[in-house]
Amino acid sequence: MGYHFEIITGPMSCGKTEELLRRVKRCIIAQKKVKVISPELDTRAKGDYIESRNGLWLDAITVKNAREILNTISPEDEVIAIDEIQFFDNDIVTVVKKLVEHGKRVIASGLDLDFKGEPFGSMPELLCFADRVDKLTAVCMKCGSDHATRTQRLINGFPADKSSPLIMIGGDETYEARCLNCYELPDREAENKKKSFRLLNFTK
Repeated sequence: MGYHFEIITGPMSCGKTEELLRRVKRCIIAQKKVKVISPELDTRAKGDYIESRNGLWLDAITVKNAREILNTISPEDEVIAIDEIQFFDNDIVTVVKKLVEHGKRVIASGLDLDFKGEPFGSMPELLCFADRVDKLTAVCMKCGSDHATRTQRLINGFPADKSSPLIMIGGDETYEARCLNCYELPDREAENKKKSFRLLNFTK
């Protein structure tokens, strides 16, 4: 029967959605009944569809939370594709398991790490029980390395501080792929504490 749950992951701009769409279109060619799901939180698309950076797109059903996915699935659906799966609440793990138990093939894509370089939401657990995991890399937008594994958040062109909100929807002007050597995560609060400590010692 092939894989029941496969997940495509990696940083921004590595081709996750493009690969998801490629697999979905192969399923459509094979005349499989496919349903594509997208989280309401992802507002980059201006309609009910998902789109890759190279312009590929497919109609999608937008849902508010993980449990709502189950309400959109029909018995005849064979393949369930979920884009930006990291944005869903913790119930997404249970939902994916239920879909697999009912014989659905689930194909998902999502960021493995957030802009702080930490595991994103339920991704660690999802990656653990997936039958197949494809971790893609991107081209570093700073040095050109082909091994970018981090998502660099930019605010007004500068690396975002560690205290920034976890979720901030944006495109190429807000995020870019970077390798480990070029990835930056300023911690201004910690730096200010160090400066204050040095100043206190000096005044004594």
